[in-house]
Amino acid sequence: MFTWLDNLMTLLVENVFGLSRETHLGESVHFFFYDTVKILILLSFMIFVISYLRSYFQPQKTKAMLEKIHGPKAHFAASFMGIITPFCSCSSVPIFIGFIEAGIPLGVTFSFLITSPIVNEAAFAVLWAAFGWKVAVTYVAMGVVIGVVSGMIIGRFKPEDHLEEAVFTGEGFNKVRPDMSQPERLAYAGEHVKDIIYKVWIYLVIGIAIGALIHGWAPEDVLAKYAGSDNPLSVVIAVLVGIPLYANALGTIPIAEALIGKGVGLGTALAFMMAVTALSMPEMVLLRKVMKPRLIAIFAGTASLGILIVGWTFNLIF
Repeated sequence: MFTWLDNLMTLLVENVFGLSRETHLGESVHFFFYDTVKILILLSFMIFVISYLRSYFQPQKTKAMLEKIHGPKAHFAASFMGIITPFCSCSSVPIFIGFIEAGIPLGVTFSFLITSPIVNEAAFAVLWAAFGWKVAVTYVAMGVVIGVVSGMIIGRFKPEDHLEEAVFTGEGFNKVRPDMSQPERLAYAGEHVKDIIYKVWIYLVIGIAIGALIHGWAPEDVLAKYAGSDNPLSVVIAVLVGIPLYANALGTIPIAEALIGKGVGLGTALAFMMAVTALSMPEMVLLRKVMKPRLIAIFAGTASLGILIVGWTFNLIF
């Protein structure tokens, strides 16, 4: 799909920078510019399309919809809402708290909280560009399964008993937006593209830069030996390494792409990406304001187990 861009970036590297793609530096520079342009193109397109659709899912309508659905369907609905809402865990937490204040079952709200940072239109677009549609679709499906199953499991622990009292003193999630005309929806989508790109570009560039270094310089034999798909412990290590870090999915996908190019198992790289986006330490700090430590531990443990299973599954089938 992006052969034209690959050729254009090759000309840039060779004619403007005077580098050969046969060298480590030349390949790293090519990776950086190629991935940056490719991701920005796909990202802008997908954000515009999904933002337009998102204009029909206003917060009050979302709350009302979830209140009417019960059982497993509610968890699937919450996960779907997670797909079309914020790009990182820390921006998902305020909405999560609003759902709690609105009286939506806590297990259902966890399905939203877990799915939201892992799966979104931007991650889907970039994964498709990096690894193909089969991996992108499977990743989305797995992310939804993690959210749904984790939410259902957490709901069994009677989590409401482990919330801080401060949760119930807020105003709730009651900001109602009036219906928008078609020009307003298109303008909203365009503004959302600019807003999201402005917020995430630095994470994107940093992630691509790290990925470029790995792509051009990391020793393939060492990474393949210790983090290849045939090493089950590599997925565990990837999750443990990812938890202390913080980035959105866009910043981690280029790193995952570079690692895979060096022989790291696909499941291992994606498990790292999921752990960074869904279980980051900044998110845990925010959640501590509304949850007691035991509930945070249940949340982290359940989500971690789901991510491990996804990592091992990807390593087996891809």
